Amino acid sequence: MSQIKSYLKQHQLISPGETVVVGVSGGPDSVALLDILRRLAGRRRLQLHVAHLHHGLRGADADADAQFVISLAEKWGLPYTVERVDLPAIARGERLALEEAARRVRYVFLARVAREQGARTIAVGHHAGDQAETILMHLLRGAGPAGLRGMLPATPLADYRLLPTTPPITPALRLIRPLLEITRAQVLAYCAERGLTYRVDRSNRDTSYFRNQLRHEVLPYLAEINPQISARLCNLGAVLRADYEILERSAARAAERLLVTASAETIAFDLAQWREQPLAIRRALIRQAAYRLRRTLRDVNFVHIENAIHVAQHGETGAEATLPRGLVLRVGYQRLTIADVNALHLPPERPWLAPGAEIAVQIPGKTPLPSGWTLSAEILTAWELEEIITNPDPLTAWLDAETLGAPPRLRTRQPGERFAPHGMRGHTMALSDFLINVKFPARWRDYLPLLAVDRELLWVVGLRLSASSLVRPQTKQVVRLQCRHD
Repeated sequence: MSQIKSYLKQHQLISPGETVVVGVSGGPDSVALLDILRRLAGRRRLQLHVAHLHHGLRGADADADAQFVISLAEKWGLPYTVERVDLPAIARGERLALEEAARRVRYVFLARVAREQGARTIAVGHHAGDQAETILMHLLRGAGPAGLRGMLPATPLADYRLLPTTPPITPALRLIRPLLEITRAQVLAYCAERGLTYRVDRSNRDTSYFRNQLRHEVLPYLAEINPQISARLCNLGAVLRADYEILERSAARAAERLLVTASAETIAFDLAQWREQPLAIRRALIRQAAYRLRRTLRDVNFVHIENAIHVAQHGETGAEATLPRGLVLRVGYQRLTIADVNALHLPPERPWLAPGAEIAVQIPGKTPLPSGWTLSAEILTAWELEEIITNPDPLTAWLDAETLGAPPRLRTRQPGERFAPHGMRGHTMALSDFLINVKFPARWRDYLPLLAVDRELLWVVGLRLSASSLVRPQTKQVVRLQCRHD
């Protein structure tokens, strides 16, 4: 307990009086975590809320896990949220591997529970063994200093790549790991000392999963060479976390001096000064720029950064290097620009969104869009049907208000998306086929704004309304949407 108390204080993980959502799988790590936080709750006036997600896998074992968590929460007098999802169906729908889908779905669930409970902290039971596995996993994938830090004591959940339909997550919502310096042996000893029972997930023995293969095959083999391999990997992560913090601060100070332009689509540095920076700072500046533009670095690897560095350092004016997620590095006469690949070439007469962007639409109200555009929404109870039918403005749309059962979002397209355009009698077609049919340029399709409720497309902005959203004589209320440039 004293080690964990010190860790909580050192990293300022929990504030007195706050609500903490605790992710509890039923295994020894999460049960120990919940018990520790329960023991700290009185003095720190913490409100704990137990959260457990049944993935729809492992049949009766998973059912028993969920019931175990419910019984534990009730025994300890703690409120809880236990839900079930069909993970295989979600993985197929999102075209994700089962492991990755499970991670994303779990964090989406925990974020929603936190929002419902008014919590800004989610606690999970990752321990030192998990940390060693994570660092080794990142090493084998070719990660740089950022990845080799491993998991952090606290991470904004907004930094994680989740699901396209996930509502925006406040930057204040944090995922904390109070057990990150505790070994699995210590966790099991704590459970034995406290008389805690727990569940054992037999699927953790399945070495067809990468992490399980590392846990049960690779790390035991390395331990034959160095019995302290897990501790050494954790030490490596700790050293790199401290070094990376210095690097990030140095790069931030350099950015303040070098930055020429910063917007939602473009970041530009003074080229001559950028070229004078140490290599580590040049790398960090490009990574920071990519992160500011896309809020993730998951697809940005060593090869991308090194290629960009080479082009930026030696390229002539006009030279370009491609970066993941629709970004490009471009060498100018006096500037080095990292931008959305079409930021400088997209036609200015219509609004555009960065690939992967999602914006909640205010109805009624005005929703700011990139590059000085605004989407205004009005609710009308009186209108002229003739005016709607003859509307000449492709950036104005009238929708039946009843089709907006859930809050709509403006976003870009998703893989495999379908659309039921007006004029096809309710039949759906692949959105990609629709865009081909209307001869919309392929190079701009990833930036085209789409109005959607859940996964249903209501308006391909500037092109076509869906059949379901049309205003009809029996319509009672109309929502008028207008895209305008300020």
